[in-house]
Amino acid sequence: MKSYMTTSTDNFKVYRNFAELEGEFQILIKKAEEALKTSYSPYSGFTVGAALELTDGSFILGANQENASYPAGLCAERVALFQKGAVAPNQKIKALAVVAKRREEKNYRSAGPCGMCRQVMLEFEQAQAQDMKVLFKGDGETWILSHSSSALLPFSFGKDNL
Repeated sequence: MKSYMTTSTDNFKVYRNFAELEGEFQILIKKAEEALKTSYSPYSGFTVGAALELTDGSFILGANQENASYPAGLCAERVALFQKGAVAPNQKIKALAVVAKRREEKNYRSAGPCGMCRQVMLEFEQAQAQDMKVLFKGDGETWILSHSSSALLPFSFGKDNL
């Protein structure tokens, strides 16, 4: 298990444990934990919850939704983002948090957003012309805060590439 000190760069901040997170991020993680309970993952048993905090202080939750035809499912992050697009299109996203674990486990696993989710997060961030923070579990007890979704996808593809 790696041991980290709280560190910071221009793009990321690593917290040693949950207790070091600012209160607003602890609340966002708790919201992602709520979302985790609605995960539909009968095939993999891998549950994922995501929570968005909007600039008006409201939250939108999402959980992974599997399908026997695996490509037909959706990750928790995209469920939350697409729901935001449907119910709060004029609100901006301040932050997104993700938690993941196997159904039978108590502790969260290190699980950053997949590539497809990073691409979708980037497009939402670009559309709102404002950075969106992304928080997820790192190794051991650590939590990683990215100051923007673009930092998670440095060589991105967007509308300017079309």
